Parts: sequence; structure tokens; C-alpha cells
Amino acid sequence: MAKGGRPRKIKSVRQFEERAEAYFRECEAREEPVLLTGLILALGLSSRSALDEYAQRPEFLNSVKKAKLRVEMEYEKALHSRNPSGPIFALKNFGWTDKQDVEVSGGVKVKTLADLMMEAANRRKEKKSVGA
Repeated sequence: MAKGGRPRKIKSVRQFEERAEAYFRECEAREEPVLLTGLILALGLSSRSALDEYAQRPEFLNSVKKAKLRVEMEYEKALHSRNPSGPIFALKNFGWTDKQDVEVSGGVKVKTLADLMMEAANRRKEKKSVGA
């Protein structure tokens, strides 16, 4: 029994792995997509945070990571479909990113509003002195 709460739904790492593998096999047999929420339900859990709680237990950590990675792999495979926008969105929830890090060399000067106002005032002074 979990400290100060209800008994855990999954009693052992073996039970966790068996339930996860059964879910993956069922998806394959039915030719249905593997989903994170489907995995969570197949494990007998009721939320993503419940799955994350199992990952906090050292004995379950590797099994949870592998199960999530298997789901992530299925989304990655779906990137090769005609419309990959759904898998892209799902992978972002797994920490993937589509940003590019660009390194800029040389000096980059950022002008503040005060700098711009000072330059404009100097140009006005120059025009007055040229026109005088």
C-alpha cells in the first residue's frame, strides 16, 4: 500500500511491463495508433500525472521511460505521413522542438528608444546648422 493513500494500481515492475506490452500488441493487432492516453488507460491509471508518479519510484523509472519512448517512437514514425502536423504537436509535448539556435558573431548593437531619440535630435541640429 502506498504511504498514506490508496493501494497502488500496479503492484510490480513486471505487472507494469506486462500491461504496457499487452497494450502495444493490441494496437498492432487492431492496426490502431499507439497513444500515450491509451497506454495510461491500459495500465489502469486515470491521468498522465499518475504515470509520472510511477516514474518517481526508482524501481519503475526505466519501465516508464521505455513505455513513453515507445509511444514517442510511434509519433515519430507518423511524421512520414501525408499530414504530420498532429504528430509534430504530440512530439512537442514530449519535449521536441522545432526552433533553431543561431549563433551570431560580431557585435550586435541594440538601440534603445532613448538612443533613437538622441540620433533624431542630432540630425535636426545638423540640418539647422547646414541651413543657417
